[in-house]
Amino acid sequence: MSEITHRFIETNGIRMHIAEKGTGPLVLLCHGFPESWYSWRHQIDALAAAGFHAVAPDMRGYGQTEQPEAIDQYTMLHLVGDMVGVLDALGEETAVIAGHDWGAPVAWHTALLRPDRFRAVIGLSVPYRPRGKVRPTSVMPQTDDAVFYQLHFQTPGVAEAELEADVPTSMRGVLLRISGETSVAGGGFSMVPRAGGMAPRTREASLAPLPAWLTDADLAFYAAEFTRTGFRGGLNWYRNIDRNWELTAPFAGAKVTVPALYVAGERDLVLAFPGAKELVANLKMFVPNLQQTILLPGCGHWTQQERPQEVNAAMIDFLRAL
Repeated sequence: MSEITHRFIETNGIRMHIAEKGTGPLVLLCHGFPESWYSWRHQIDALAAAGFHAVAPDMRGYGQTEQPEAIDQYTMLHLVGDMVGVLDALGEETAVIAGHDWGAPVAWHTALLRPDRFRAVIGLSVPYRPRGKVRPTSVMPQTDDAVFYQLHFQTPGVAEAELEADVPTSMRGVLLRISGETSVAGGGFSMVPRAGGMAPRTREASLAPLPAWLTDADLAFYAAEFTRTGFRGGLNWYRNIDRNWELTAPFAGAKVTVPALYVAGERDLVLAFPGAKELVANLKMFVPNLQQTILLPGCGHWTQQERPQEVNAAMIDFLRAL
């Protein structure tokens, strides 16, 4: 097999780095936080071998892709626009889009808004969540002692300082803390103590041994990327959650109509969010062409990295059946 190749494209006003391999129908792979094109390393090879053109960008604000300075340059409409622009840059009329973590809402919304260009969607970890009746941050959990991590991320500079103080430890701690092998996987991660912030728990999690799915070389790659770029770009996605709610008002009640696949780990912290299990159980109400929901036993948040063989098989079966 040939190597994964890398190049830069222009899309939606920014310069974007993509990793790609293979020829055939295009499959666009959207990563989440705090990740990289590299999160899809196992899928790129498998999809190429199965006869597909796999393309994994560094998403807006990450890796070698541009990081606009202004927070309001990271809305869902910008992110969807980036993905439409990737198709244009590659000269492709249509593609299947897949996303994990934050990349999943991008994939779901891309399929929602542009079914003419994206003929199917694969969501990993995060299910499609229809637009709610109130601003999302107004209903996020908080207590006297702790706040939901997405609220903790809202103030510019706070989470950056915590994560960037020791990037290798931060990356190791974040990846291990919500991996399926660790004892702290599940809903507890999602609350951040008001006193002390994320750093103490991240340091504690970083002391655990590496699970089988994560190597020292993998960690070194992520640490080098975020040491160079910082975390601001990725954190800015969270700072647009309420703005996204405002911007998507015209699409309230709209359904994702293209064929869809949803895959998550049974131990994923996302499934411990308020209302998440009910949402997954009723996903077909909002995604009527949902072909299958797959829950992977013992798997945590990093779905396609923790269970590459199962995820590859599920994706390829879905793609071939289209």
